[in-house]
Amino acid sequence: MYEAVSVEELNKPVVALCNEDFLTDAGSAASSKGMPGLRVVPETVPCECNITEQIEAGVSAAMDDIVTALTKPLTAEEKSPKPKEAEKPSRIVFKGNLEEVNRFFYRRGWTDGLPIIPPTEEAVAEMLTGTDLPADHVVAKLIPRLGKATVEKIAINAVMAGALPTYLPVLIAGAQAVMDPGSGFISYEVSTGSFIPFWIINGPIRKDLHVSNGQGALSPGDIANATIGRAMGLIIKNIGGARKGVEDMGTLGNPGKYTMVIAENEEESPWEPLHVERGFKREDSTVSVSFPNSFWQLTQYGSDDKGILRAIIYNLHPSTSQLCLMLTPTHAKLLASTGWTKKEIAVFISQHARAPLYRFTQYYGNLLDRSTGMRRDLLMNAEDSISILNNPDSIWMFVGGGGGQWVGMIAGPEGRITKKLELPANWDKLVQKYKNVVPTYAKY
Repeated sequence: MYEAVSVEELNKPVVALCNEDFLTDAGSAASSKGMPGLRVVPETVPCECNITEQIEAGVSAAMDDIVTALTKPLTAEEKSPKPKEAEKPSRIVFKGNLEEVNRFFYRRGWTDGLPIIPPTEEAVAEMLTGTDLPADHVVAKLIPRLGKATVEKIAINAVMAGALPTYLPVLIAGAQAVMDPGSGFISYEVSTGSFIPFWIINGPIRKDLHVSNGQGALSPGDIANATIGRAMGLIIKNIGGARKGVEDMGTLGNPGKYTMVIAENEEESPWEPLHVERGFKREDSTVSVSFPNSFWQLTQYGSDDKGILRAIIYNLHPSTSQLCLMLTPTHAKLLASTGWTKKEIAVFISQHARAPLYRFTQYYGNLLDRSTGMRRDLLMNAEDSISILNNPDSIWMFVGGGGGQWVGMIAGPEGRITKKLELPANWDKLVQKYKNVVPTYAKY
């Protein structure tokens, strides 16, 4: 749609062909670029189709509509579309009890399907104590609608998610991170690939916020892990305008979109933590984000370095473009004690994680390897072995999780970014105020 808008801006008539399941998304995309009247013709060719008969039938069926759309005179509205009159924002949008507020927000499409905490004036004011930035400061403009993510709007969504004010620096940096071109968010958030914002927190703030990094770190049960990811999801939806089935066109969807947050276990890591690798000081607090769409756990083939690394290289899926390894402290220490550095592990995986050509999509017609730009059509034998990840830099790792023989593999497309957190002057006092918000379990 963006390309179609660009052509129209050159005063060239254009019609966008769009799969019938994506018409709403197409309308939002054109509108966000200031051209809501762009003509779109629906077609029935299945997405990513390579069956000639289906393609020809779908295009033929749409051809009369294409000709009509290209030749029919523009209407007065299409010649000069009138901007929608923006509703005058009100500080108070609804009054009622907790159940009524939740029903109102849900019907408006402002929630993620779970109950929310009402963002009252008092609750938002308390959330804003987590930053020294003014409430109207614009942190970023979030796609696809280029919504202005002001500090106050971020705080409102944080309250709705159940977050604490101490999480606000992470959320502000998170909004900046997703709009950094290095994150890939511009493509991944509205893609059919159902990509997950995966957040890794490093530095001293891990302890201040009690972000889980040990046994079952990615499971529910910790308010920081749960609400930081959830708040970012609400920020992306409510401010950015990426709504499920409207602009976020994930084909299958992904439960990880609710939240996928972890802190690195820096104390148990034998290597430099992730943020230091990425150029920050150890005493800096940072948040890193990438957009995987798959997470799986595999068992070691043995408890030595060979057993761990072989389990990784023999289970890597051929569609992987970027791999993040979640290594337990036990595995990390074992590998380090036998001489392995992070860089050497990445090089080993890139050299030895291979699969036969027929397991790659390139074998079935798309012969350009997107990760290297090289053509693979010189390899004619379907059984020829191909490297899955040619670039060691596309493999990164961190230490987290608890005891057990499992290795975490988080895979998806290229793109990741790390941002430094800016803490308010009252940080120590704020941390003290919320330090006891931790679960205390009764013993059986």
